[in-house]
Amino acid sequence: MGCGRVGVTLAESLESYGHSVAVIDINPDSFRRLSSDFEGQRVTGMGFDRDALTQAGVEDAYAFAAVSNGDNSNILSARVAREMFGVNKVVARIYDPKRAEVYQRLGITTVATVRWTADQIMRRLLPLGAANEYRDASGLVSLVEMDLHTSWVGHSVRRLEADSGTRVAYLSRLGEGILPSSDSVLQENDVVHVMVRTDDIQSVQRLLAQPPVEED
Repeated sequence: MGCGRVGVTLAESLESYGHSVAVIDINPDSFRRLSSDFEGQRVTGMGFDRDALTQAGVEDAYAFAAVSNGDNSNILSARVAREMFGVNKVVARIYDPKRAEVYQRLGITTVATVRWTADQIMRRLLPLGAANEYRDASGLVSLVEMDLHTSWVGHSVRRLEADSGTRVAYLSRLGEGILPSSDSVLQENDVVHVMVRTDDIQSVQRLLAQPPVEED
């Protein structure tokens, strides 16, 4: 739902992977943004209108994305798709970060556009500590980018996981993502992304911001 820049990119990307796609937008002129070879369905209507959703094939849909430019429309459409039509995979783009956190706890996966963009820019300007990149629907587990004290360089992923009680999901090294093994050694300028209990984020960041405790 939503045929703006994000909706067009998403629809055309999904179709390029071989998926059938339907796009809903209240403004029929918005469909002009789609490429001429886009074969998906175009439905004019509100994303939370049952008739429009039915016309788009929501009853057989594997997933639904609400990416219009309105928070209210996105969350309402997402809830209708999930609660009335039983679509399991539902994602809503939300500009207001406070709303995004609330709906995340309700089990609706959200992408908080403004907060995410601001965080990404800030982290490239200044060291800011832990940055939450993803939170599961229950809110209990998060994927977090952590700042490390330079003394962690040369230590293994196994040591970091054991000391912090986290799981290293991946490393960013020289601009490339790496899936490390437990024996992988941390290098200078590595960016570490860990899975951690949400309640433990701050305590883990405090631990990793200090040199590792010397082992006997």
